[in-house]
Amino acid sequence: MASSSLFSTYPLQGSVSAPKTIKCYGEFLPYFSSHFAQSPASTPRSRVSFNVKSINWEQSGRLLPRNRFQCQALDVDSKPSILDGNKFQLDDVIEAQQFDRDILSAIFEVTREMEKIEKNSPGSQILKGFLMATLFYEPSTRTRLSFESAMKRLGGEVLTTENAREFSSAAKGETLEDTIRTVEGYSDIIVMRHFESGAARRAAATASIPVINAGDGPGQHPTQALLDVYTIEREVGKLDGIKVGLVGDLANGRTVRSLAYLLSRYHDVKIYFVSPEVVKMKDDIKDFLTSKGVEWEESDDLMEVASKCDVVYQTRIQRERFGERSDLYEEARGKYIVDGAIMGVMQKHAVVMHPLPRLDEITVDVDADPRAAYFRQAKNGLYIRMALLKLLLVGW
Repeated sequence: MASSSLFSTYPLQGSVSAPKTIKCYGEFLPYFSSHFAQSPASTPRSRVSFNVKSINWEQSGRLLPRNRFQCQALDVDSKPSILDGNKFQLDDVIEAQQFDRDILSAIFEVTREMEKIEKNSPGSQILKGFLMATLFYEPSTRTRLSFESAMKRLGGEVLTTENAREFSSAAKGETLEDTIRTVEGYSDIIVMRHFESGAARRAAATASIPVINAGDGPGQHPTQALLDVYTIEREVGKLDGIKVGLVGDLANGRTVRSLAYLLSRYHDVKIYFVSPEVVKMKDDIKDFLTSKGVEWEESDDLMEVASKCDVVYQTRIQRERFGERSDLYEEARGKYIVDGAIMGVMQKHAVVMHPLPRLDEITVDVDADPRAAYFRQAKNGLYIRMALLKLLLVGW
């Protein structure tokens, strides 16, 4: 390939002390792709974006010349934005700790746009030509269907395995890694639910396409946490300074673990843990919250906690996590129930949330109360997942 000259300016993405633009001069050489990544949205060959990790940045604001490219950072008036460029910051969605406050705010902005698309433009073609594979090794209704609906509403297609644990080659002994290597050959993104904590991380390490964790055993459920925080903001009107009661199976509940991680991103949040003794919140979450300066308290009095909270987040006792210890399950179930009496002590602006499905931990009569937000919460899952699919596949 013949070389040609290039002179352009580029936004510098990453953490810098002041707004900067990179001005570079260099040559197009056959091996330039190892230092620059062609933007998928860019048609002109002269538009390239830097891999900042491969560039040596000095405190003086200059870039050292490397590999025949001479660069200098220039001050510009515009303030750098998380939305600069078109590539999403994350390659996969595996755990709640991946999201900082700025990314959360930006994702929620995209989510609001997805609401408009769902309501007004049912024929959206944003993801036309993309295929999503859903691998669910555990039962799911809302998560699987909302992901599939999200993909289709944006013009994409779906390849689905509803019970991969029983009706896939996993039943023949195929490893998760081999399954992922095979499925990525058929699709552009994988959404996976698995019965083992850490399985999503293994899948992401194996795959060359994006992987979304749709729940990994008692580990995490990051997309549920995203829709939960989005719902809290919409229902309560704020995320700083709120009090949240996490109720039910806190030891096995991946949703409450992920939610606790995300709530730690906000200021002056207090979390109450209300659960039977056998399913108390594990120490790793409590230690994490303490390390982040988040106030938390354990209580056995749901009525008192409900009277103080902006959000009562109820969860079911998960029978499937108890194995053969049915005695422990029976000891835990039915101890904390949100009913009319609990609703009677809650503040007028407060809401009840639940990741669903529910059994008897929220009585049916509560559904008629406008503070019962759990079905609105489930609908928000569609919008959040539309946003994530769009961001991971085509960017901002």
